[in-house]
Amino acid sequence: MAEQGKLKHAPPGVEARKYLVDGLMLTWCMGPNTRAWREREPDLLGLLLAFAAIYFVWGSTFLAIRFAVETLPPLLMMGTRHLVAGLLLFTWQRARGRWRPEPRLWFAALFSGAFCFLGCHGLIAWAEVRVSSGLTALLSATLPVWMVLLARIRGQQSELTPKVLSGIALGFVGVAVLMPLGFMGRGWEEVSAIAILVAEIFWAVGAIHARGIKTTTPPSTFAAMQMLCGGALLWAVGLGFGEASRLHAEAFTMRSVLSLAFLILFGSLLTFTAYTWLLQTSSPALVSTHSYVNPLVAVFLGWALASERVTFGTLAGAGIILASVWLLSLRTRRVAGRADEATEACGAVARRGV
Repeated sequence: MAEQGKLKHAPPGVEARKYLVDGLMLTWCMGPNTRAWREREPDLLGLLLAFAAIYFVWGSTFLAIRFAVETLPPLLMMGTRHLVAGLLLFTWQRARGRWRPEPRLWFAALFSGAFCFLGCHGLIAWAEVRVSSGLTALLSATLPVWMVLLARIRGQQSELTPKVLSGIALGFVGVAVLMPLGFMGRGWEEVSAIAILVAEIFWAVGAIHARGIKTTTPPSTFAAMQMLCGGALLWAVGLGFGEASRLHAEAFTMRSVLSLAFLILFGSLLTFTAYTWLLQTSSPALVSTHSYVNPLVAVFLGWALASERVTFGTLAGAGIILASVWLLSLRTRRVAGRADEATEACGAVARRGV
């Protein structure tokens, strides 16, 4: 989800724009020099590389998680990912003299870390011990459905048009098509599939809460705060569930360790940098098209590299869910057409760098 709008109360001489980056509210402050840079024609090669990152790297993170949890405890693995990524981002910010977080933002970072990283990423890592990465990506693509429903409950969704209702209905149909595939009669796999849907609800809760945050703190600073809080919570819960007893270095495979490194460097740091840069140089609606590409990349990589089964039902469920995302995105584009200061586009997994 990417939503753009101007803050009403910005410091003198500074243009502050807020971005809802797939549910996490970020604010980019631009002085005269920054505006001049933003208005320059972006480099074509840079645009292609940045879009490749959010299309293919984010799409590959589902398979990387599956490989990582083969020999690494899921909660501690995901906690390590976010703690290391947050510390690297923190170090980079300190070196540039930009680490000046507002103290009040730590509560918001803790809240979003609890729901988006512990609740969402933790459940997804736990579920991928038992379910395929492709189906995880497709079920995760239902995020816009939960965003619309929960926003409506909180009074933030003003209209449920026939297109929006159709998009919600299609999302549930897609889930109904996908849920039986490979799950029926296998116990914990059914629970894991449901856990993925619950994970998306957790992300939606954290995202909707983040919509009310107004700050001039740089996006990378707030992102580091969320990663640190989320990583600490994941480690605390992982230790509470006894995952420390599964930490045996001799049992770790090179594939799991390299997958964790990939998630840290590429899934979290590289793609976040590319995504925030694209929000500055391209339209949020165009950037949000990763929502359609990521699940397809995940399904293809799972089939090609992990021998995951792809059936007609898998493809049908994928098509139905992507049609749901498309219908829900039409609502946001229509809103953007009416008010340029409220450009919003529906996205499923920027994740947010799963």
